[in-house]
Amino acid sequence: MFEVFKKELLELVRDRKTLFFVLALPMLIFPVLMGLVAFLGSQAALKAEQKVHTYYIVNEQHSAQFAERVFYHKSFKKYDGEQQFSTIDELKQAVQSGAIDVGIFLDADPTQTLERGEQASWQVVFNDAQSINFIYDRLKSIANELSDSLREQALIALGVDKQKQAAMLQPILVSKVDTADRRENLGEKLGAFIPYLLIPLVLMGASYPAIDLGAGEKERGTLETLLLTPVTRTQLVLGKFLTVLLSSLACATVTVLSMAIWVSVAISFVELDTIKSAFSSVTSVDFMLIFALLVPIAAIFSSLVLAISIYARTFKEAQNYMAPLSMGVFLPIVISLMPNMVLNAKTALIPVTNVALAIKEIVKGTVDYGLLTMIVLTSIGLAALLLAFCVRWFSKETVLFR
Repeated sequence: MFEVFKKELLELVRDRKTLFFVLALPMLIFPVLMGLVAFLGSQAALKAEQKVHTYYIVNEQHSAQFAERVFYHKSFKKYDGEQQFSTIDELKQAVQSGAIDVGIFLDADPTQTLERGEQASWQVVFNDAQSINFIYDRLKSIANELSDSLREQALIALGVDKQKQAAMLQPILVSKVDTADRRENLGEKLGAFIPYLLIPLVLMGASYPAIDLGAGEKERGTLETLLLTPVTRTQLVLGKFLTVLLSSLACATVTVLSMAIWVSVAISFVELDTIKSAFSSVTSVDFMLIFALLVPIAAIFSSLVLAISIYARTFKEAQNYMAPLSMGVFLPIVISLMPNMVLNAKTALIPVTNVALAIKEIVKGTVDYGLLTMIVLTSIGLAALLLAFCVRWFSKETVLFR
């Protein structure tokens, strides 16, 4: 078995394409791509924030104070075209044609409607499907400031001083006292996305060498030669399995280490005190626990992809089988992201989902070691069954020589 393992490992090291996908891709390209996406996203958001949008106000005379605040706001500039608009439909057409970015329709003077005990109904016309939908919040904020000012003046006129206004408008003030520490709070939000990155990489690290060790052997015609050696089918499968397992774990390990390096570099340039303080209590034991959870899940994936590769006639056919499998792995990870999805005795039995939930609990610092043991034992059991199936699959001539 170990002779087969050394032989397959040597061939794996010599294969530049596989090494690229297992080592170079997660080490360099993934962090660079993520950094590039983050950079482009921040630049796009900054550009959108700095963009000045053209506006037009219908019935501006109803609120000169509001019109003045919009006029002097850094995000808006007044429409200076010759065409005039007077209805909602005309504002819609102007926005659709690109003449203006946003139209504001003032139906009444809020001071007069307030005196009558009525509300003024103002409408903002814009394209909510575009990335400029935040302009509504800005205009609403300006209108709310004016509304608060009018309400305060009205209450003072009724003899209610400023001290009593807060109590009158909100008789009961509810505040929360959070029993979770910063690590638990941040772990709940970010911990769920760590498995979303790690688990697919474990599968990717297993897929490429498995395709080469199964379907690749068939295409090259070396499988027959390997079967003639004085090695049992079980030993052949175990040797190939260990090679795929090592590749899978190497891909995940290299990814974690490279991401840690890139994050530490980024932190040295950008102050992230919240994240630093939140994860300062994450110990090396926690990282070892995460790695311990990835080992059985890597064994499951390695057995599964090796069985698929042995069944496939060609390298291309094996790749076609791997695509649905890759998509299927995301489903249990998405389940772990659902609201109120927690790690318990039931979810600890769901493959992949249990590991994703456990990693989140480890990051939060609230992991139950009893459930953790159950997950490891369950995953090892499933991996053993799949490996036994893989050995049986490899023993069938009808499968090997389809």
